[in-house]
Amino acid sequence: MRLLPTSIAAMIAASAFSMPVQANSDQLAANICNYVQTNDKNRLRKKLKENRVKLRNIYSGVTCNGDSLLRTAMKSGSDKVGTFIAKRLSVSDLTAAEADGNTITDWAEANGHGASAITTAIKERTAGG
Repeated sequence: MRLLPTSIAAMIAASAFSMPVQANSDQLAANICNYVQTNDKNRLRKKLKENRVKLRNIYSGVTCNGDSLLRTAMKSGSDKVGTFIAKRLSVSDLTAAEADGNTITDWAEANGHGASAITTAIKERTAGG
């Protein structure tokens, strides 16, 4: 019988910690999207550092209105932030198919962003340069 109250206390403690963590990660994602859309590289870097998060570890899990961070940067004309993101991601992240099955460069070419500074940075990274 002693085990039961202990396990209930453990479950309560676990649920108490999971909600703030979820809320914190949702707020972090919202902040990241905002900084990408407003082309605020300094605040993006600061927020990532404060939360001890690396872009390459969260890139695939963060979407802004259904778009990846790089697509959001291209749509918003956020070249500084977009090139920063491209430089922080692995080549496999940059060449992977996104939710719609297109790579970021294929999508950029098809949507009029082929000549952007972000697409140039991605191509330089994926070409080994």
